[in-house]
Amino acid sequence: MSTRPEPRIHELIRAAEERLQPVFAIFEERGLQNQERMLEAFQKERVGTHHFTVSTGYGYADAGRETLERVFARVFGAEAALVRQQIVSGTHIIYCCLSGILRPGDELLFATGQPYDTLRTITGLEGNVPGNLKEFGITTKTVPLRADGRIDLDGVLRAITPATRVIAFQRSCGYEHRPSLGLDEMATVFTRLRQLDDCPVLFVDNCYGEFTETLEPPGVGAHLTAGSLMKNPGGGWLPGGGYVVGDKDLVKQVAARLYAPGLEDEVGPSLLNLRLFFQGFFDAPHRVTEMLKTAALFAQVFQDLGFPVAPEPEAERTDIIQRIDLGSAGLLLKVCRSLQQASPVESYVSPEPAVMPGYQKKVVMAAGTFISGSTSELSADAPVTPPYSLYVQGCLSYFHAKLALARILTALQGDIF
Repeated sequence: MSTRPEPRIHELIRAAEERLQPVFAIFEERGLQNQERMLEAFQKERVGTHHFTVSTGYGYADAGRETLERVFARVFGAEAALVRQQIVSGTHIIYCCLSGILRPGDELLFATGQPYDTLRTITGLEGNVPGNLKEFGITTKTVPLRADGRIDLDGVLRAITPATRVIAFQRSCGYEHRPSLGLDEMATVFTRLRQLDDCPVLFVDNCYGEFTETLEPPGVGAHLTAGSLMKNPGGGWLPGGGYVVGDKDLVKQVAARLYAPGLEDEVGPSLLNLRLFFQGFFDAPHRVTEMLKTAALFAQVFQDLGFPVAPEPEAERTDIIQRIDLGSAGLLLKVCRSLQQASPVESYVSPEPAVMPGYQKKVVMAAGTFISGSTSELSADAPVTPPYSLYVQGCLSYFHAKLALARILTALQGDIF
């Protein structure tokens, strides 16, 4: 079969783009506002080339790192930030946040239903790996979402006990069939919870949500917010790392958990040139705009072909993830392999379902990315279970995403049209 897209495939994509022009305009306006906020933060913190340095050993008095953290705090609207190369993933920093704040006998309450697979592992909701929160006497409860996929605020209020120390909110849908969590909904819920006499710590897993709106969770009342630099805020530039932003005392507790009590955020060398971190963060609003356009395009084209998608093409977006229900394992694997073949790196690799660290079921992942596993680059993954939902995210370039989509559709000729 030819890999060259037929004219009808180009026409399908062109027609989808035409319908999406009003949506793209909204994304671009938000991106412009976020870029302006970013530029102002860099200027107010007086970022200079002398901040693009490395440090070694303990990393004491790392002026570049400290300036980068002030920029993050300013952009996110928070008191303080911890931005470190030693953080390896979103799951890692979320675990540091939870284990840094919670103590034996405390209770963690997820207000957004079942959390993502790896978070179920670290809390002890699934499996019993060494070091999970349950092993330290910390209880984890979940409050199911309402039938419409929104937070059940009354249910959350009923579930709070004197032991509830942290209420966690997962912004992205993960592998659950639910809407992502937007800032308007967060603001309503946080306002009510902050009226409690002894409000628990309101923690947001912000992965995949950064710069999709014109505010971030600290701006609507979150006490603590965390995410990965291999996702939105790294702009596709960063080889690793993670961040925490929020109340200063809580950020200090997380730093103590990441490093050691008493050392906190005073240590942590910048072993890699910090220019990458400043430049990647500065570029993030533009990159996220490209990611949102890519998600909407995939949604529109696959919906036009008759597949259920969520969010729908013109829906409000509060993260970069696009779900496509492909309906069969065969189609799921074919799309993943086609995406891999359309990647700039390891295009010759054929993804296979496998059990991954932190997951309880087999997943298939397509990620021919410059940074291993980076979801700020065009990638997709899926649990190999009905309804065989594929989760597409990221891109370095909307142009690349269009080319990849055309190649995917070419590979599917004969299967779906």
